[in-house]
Amino acid sequence: MTFSPIPCQKDFFNIPDEITYLNCAYMSPLASLVMEAGFDGVRRKSKPWEVKPIDFFKDGEHLRALFAKLIDAAADDVALIPSASYGIAVAANNIALQKNDEIVVLDEQFPSNYYQWVEAVKTQGANLITVSRQQSQDWTSAILEAIGEKTKIVAVPNVHWTDGSLIRLQEISKECREYGAKLILDVTQSLGALPFSVKEIQPGFMVCSAYKWLLGPYSIAYLYASPEYHEGKPIEHNWQNRAGSEIFSGLVSYEENFQPGARRFDVGERANFALLPVAIAALELILNWKVENIYGTIKQITDSISEKVQEIGLAVPPPNQRAAHMLGVRFPEKLPEGIAEKLAGENIIVSIRGNSMRIAPHIYNNEADVFKLIKVLKSYRF
Repeated sequence: MTFSPIPCQKDFFNIPDEITYLNCAYMSPLASLVMEAGFDGVRRKSKPWEVKPIDFFKDGEHLRALFAKLIDAAADDVALIPSASYGIAVAANNIALQKNDEIVVLDEQFPSNYYQWVEAVKTQGANLITVSRQQSQDWTSAILEAIGEKTKIVAVPNVHWTDGSLIRLQEISKECREYGAKLILDVTQSLGALPFSVKEIQPGFMVCSAYKWLLGPYSIAYLYASPEYHEGKPIEHNWQNRAGSEIFSGLVSYEENFQPGARRFDVGERANFALLPVAIAALELILNWKVENIYGTIKQITDSISEKVQEIGLAVPPPNQRAAHMLGVRFPEKLPEGIAEKLAGENIIVSIRGNSMRIAPHIYNNEADVFKLIKVLKSYRF
C-alpha cells in the first residue's frame, strides 16, 4: 500500500511532553480542535432559544455523511447509535434464526459482539460456535474451517482486540456468501487506522464505536446496515426516526413510516448537541489525514517496536498475521507481575489484555517513544 508518512502530530493533541501514550486501543485522546468543537456544542446548549428545529437534524446528517465516506457507503446506509452493543442488538433483531442454526464467534472476542449472540442462542434454539485457533494457525484459517452448511451468522472483528491479530475479511466474506451466512462486524478496533470498504467486504451489519481509532467521543457509535435491511425492525421507536419529524408542529400526528434507509435504526435523542460536534471534527481529521496515510505511519512505529522487542527476547505475531496499528507482545514464560504499572511509573501507557501486553500507537507517537519503551523493557530479565 502506498502512503504519505504523516509527521508526528503530538502537538495537535493535549498530550504532555513526558507522556508516551501507546494505548489508542483503550481510548484515544481528543485532538485539541476536536475538544474545542465539544466546548462549542456545550455552549450552544446553554442558549436553547438559539437552537432551531433544523439543528436537531443538521449535525446528525453531516456526521452520517462523513462516516459513509469513510467506509465507502451511502449516507442512507448509516445509523447513529450510542454503542457497538446497541448496533449488534439491531443486527440480532433483524436476522431470523432457526433451531440448530450456527452463530460463529471468536474465542475471547470482545463482549459487545458476544453477549447478544448468547441471548439469541437461548431464545431461538441456535448453536454458538466459538472458534479457537491452534498454535500454528491464524484466525482466518480457523474461522473458515468453522463455516459450513448450518452457519447463519459469522460475528467477528477485523482484528482481535487482545493482540491485534488480523482477520482477513475478504476471505471470510467470500465464504459467508458461499454458504448464505450473514457477516456481522465490530470494527471498533480497526476502523480509522485500517482501510475498510463495505463495497469490498459486504457485511450485513457493521458497528463501530467512536472513542478509539476514530479519535472521537465516548457514547457515539455508528451502524452500517446493508440495503437489504433498510426496511428492518428498529429496537426502539423514537420521534426522530419517523418520517416528517423535521416538522415539529406535526409531531402530534403520529406517523407510521420511517425516515429513509438506516435512519430507522438511529438511537433516540441522536441530536446530541455536545457530542456530535466532537465526532464530526474527529472524522474530518481522519478523512483529511487519510486512513491509508494513518495506517502506513503507524505501521512504521509498530514495525520498529516489533523488531526491537524481538531483539530483547520477546515475541510478537508474524507480520502476515497481525494488523499494522496494534501489537500484542508476549513474554517467554508469563507476563511479569506489575509490568503495566512499572511502565506507567515511567509515563509509558500500555494495556494488558489476556496474555499479551498490547501496544497501540498513533500518529502522535514517534521513534523517541519507541526508544523510551524499549529502554524500560530492557530492565527486565527474560
